[in-house]
Amino acid sequence: VCRSLSVLMRRARLLAHADPVLLSHFLPVPLPCPARSSAPLHTWQQDRKSMSKQVQVKGQQKEPKTQKVKVNLDKQEVEIMQRMTAASLAAAMNKDFDHVCAALLNTPLDLDSLRPDSVLEEKWIKEVVIRSGMKFKWAKLSQPKERANRDVHRRPPADPSSLLPRPPVVTIMGHVDHGKTTLLDSLRKSQIVSKEAGGITQHMGAFLVQLPTGEKITFLDTPGHAAFSSIRARGANATDIIILVVAADDGVMDQTVESIHHAKRAKVPMIVAVNKCDKHQADPQRVKQELLAHDVVCEEFGGDVQAIHISALKGDNLLALAEATVALAEVQELKADPSGLVEGLVIESRNDKGKGPVTTVIVQRGTLKRGSLLVVGNTWAKVRLLFDENGQALKEAGPGRAVEVVGWKEQPSAGEVLLEVESEQQAKEVVSWRIYEEEQQRLQEEQSAIELKQKEHLQEYRKEREELGHLSWRKRRAAVYQANKYKFSMRPSERTQRDNLILPLIIKGDVNGSLEAILNILDSYDAQQQCDLEVVHVSIGDISEKDVNMAETFSGSIYGFNVGASKSVQQLAAKRCVPLRLHNIIYKLVDELKEELSAKLPLLVSENIIGEEAFDGTGFSFCG
Repeated sequence: VCRSLSVLMRRARLLAHADPVLLSHFLPVPLPCPARSSAPLHTWQQDRKSMSKQVQVKGQQKEPKTQKVKVNLDKQEVEIMQRMTAASLAAAMNKDFDHVCAALLNTPLDLDSLRPDSVLEEKWIKEVVIRSGMKFKWAKLSQPKERANRDVHRRPPADPSSLLPRPPVVTIMGHVDHGKTTLLDSLRKSQIVSKEAGGITQHMGAFLVQLPTGEKITFLDTPGHAAFSSIRARGANATDIIILVVAADDGVMDQTVESIHHAKRAKVPMIVAVNKCDKHQADPQRVKQELLAHDVVCEEFGGDVQAIHISALKGDNLLALAEATVALAEVQELKADPSGLVEGLVIESRNDKGKGPVTTVIVQRGTLKRGSLLVVGNTWAKVRLLFDENGQALKEAGPGRAVEVVGWKEQPSAGEVLLEVESEQQAKEVVSWRIYEEEQQRLQEEQSAIELKQKEHLQEYRKEREELGHLSWRKRRAAVYQANKYKFSMRPSERTQRDNLILPLIIKGDVNGSLEAILNILDSYDAQQQCDLEVVHVSIGDISEKDVNMAETFSGSIYGFNVGASKSVQQLAAKRCVPLRLHNIIYKLVDELKEELSAKLPLLVSENIIGEEAFDGTGFSFCG
């Protein structure tokens, strides 16, 4: 009883303070709507006296009535939105909370449980506005402010008077095992080839070589294996001259042709080095004739491509090759501006345990110094240390020089353009802008995919409606239920099961170029209908416990290229039955991956009839 009395008292107070406009919705006779004031309410006695004064005396002539002019006042507009609270709705209407409660009288809504922070449904929001004599409109979503473009770009071409000669950048390209690294060893008087796994180059190396004549040349050594096509393309785009090494005994091979295409695409002049001429089966003339089929015309056939016969192992005729390279560089008149902000190109990227992320870069403009602020892709660096190819610390590096840079915040990607900025704040703004641009592009792609999916779904829906259009709504509903009964009855776990086989992979590599080569190999896989390859994680560095846990979660395998795994990690992988496959030669990694894929596939059962067994009349059997 007390609760009922409190509810009645509360509603009485709301009625006493309610607007006449609101009360007119609940009373059968409309009430006059005078303007509200802060004066106290009149008692019934005062109202009776005021009414008695208005009674006209008999015989008194009535005054002519003045016709009232109705003024059409525009209704107040209230901006509403989804899931508004009672307090926010009252604030939008310039009213208090009690006004919202009064407007919701005689509605199914429970006013006793209504609080200022209660979220109202859309229909009650509209009802409050309409009963208050106002009109509503949907609030516009706030538009995000357009961000200013903070990106940096290469500087305009420098004044020719400020250009100075620089060392040429020469890339050595060719087929695998044709002697590219041996040639570079002979020029540098080093033994790099003996340190390479399997005797083949699997990374891009950059070296500064000083010839006996005093000239300096920056050489880039590229891998020759078929898997490293992207590295060869990157080397061709960063170079001034390409030395195409072709073995005199093998002739033109697949990667030789690919290197020629890279050189033509980059519009870089080429010198042919016919190697292994000291062998008995060497035939340099056959090599030159095979090159004609690929539009590489040597000078003796009337072309402009120099062909030098050498033996990289014995050091024969290497001076002639160096002189030909220097002469071609002089013809090109290679010069650069050593002043101003630095511009360059990232050749290779790796992760060092003591130094952190390390990149090999070629300086193309400006002078790179310790303390310089660099931006590459979505990361930046304040240069802490500079090293040459021998690991010696440098104070600065001019144009045409290849150096290792230490001080990156994150691992940059190989092949990216390197640019210097003036301050740390600008470097952060540039990286932030580039990340924002990538996010916007990704959102646009996702939105396009969603719209395409919605369009396809709408077309399917309309097609189903057309097929069932002649039925009544009851029969149509029953037909849709029968068609989708099996789909609706399935559990979520049953819906996510895959019918096809899948091989999850975790790839770990020593440098960015190695990972790029492995991913390119995986991209060429075209048997997804038999067994699907799913790359779960790719990163640089040694294999860790986190990788083993991830492989166990996805029931996948770990492949490491030129990386290590500690004894504890190997024991953990063996305990959890996670395949751990470490390789330092690319084609062995590919072969083992093929074997694992083959093991996933079901066995093919084939029947070959060798003979038939027959019986004769004597009861003996014989094979025919």
